[in-house]
Amino acid sequence: MKTTIRELLVKRLKLKDTWVICFVLGMIMMNYPFISIFNKPVFPFGIPLLYLYLLWGWMFSIFIVYLFSRAARRDTDGKGRP
Repeated sequence: MKTTIRELLVKRLKLKDTWVICFVLGMIMMNYPFISIFNKPVFPFGIPLLYLYLLWGWMFSIFIVYLFSRAARRDTDGKGRP
């Protein structure tokens, strides 16, 4: 049986532990040390660096949740439905 990297990645994304790890990393990302790192008077593209950090972190976490939900939906579409 030859398994591809994509199949291994989808199996890994289905783990409930992965959801917990994603939540914990999101909480760490929004806590003191990281917020203070990006709270600088720097304005790339005219936007404060902290706002960019929060915006990109938020968009990245939504993308990760989207990937997890697609993997879970693929798993349930093949099983349990007549």
